[in-house]
Amino acid sequence: MCLGIPGQVVEITDAAGHLAKVDVSGVQRTISIRLLADQGVAPDDWVLVHVGFAMSLIDQHEADLTMAAIKQMGQAYSDELEAFEATAIV
Repeated sequence: MCLGIPGQVVEITDAAGHLAKVDVSGVQRTISIRLLADQGVAPDDWVLVHVGFAMSLIDQHEADLTMAAIKQMGQAYSDELEAFEATAIV
């Protein structure tokens, strides 16, 4: 199962390449923010991450609610976090 998981933008690592470092439950990875290029993603913003791409810009409240719901899914949450940790854009 693949889920969208909330991540907080830590920094824009490559503005021209539309890359940002996000933190998901303490795991930091560089992801593509190209799909949100017209929304002005900035550090401290929350995004919904799926397979290395920020799919949507969300607020802190939505991030908290989504994370709480995902954590209740047990193994699906663990699997998604493990997959996020194992991937990287290079």
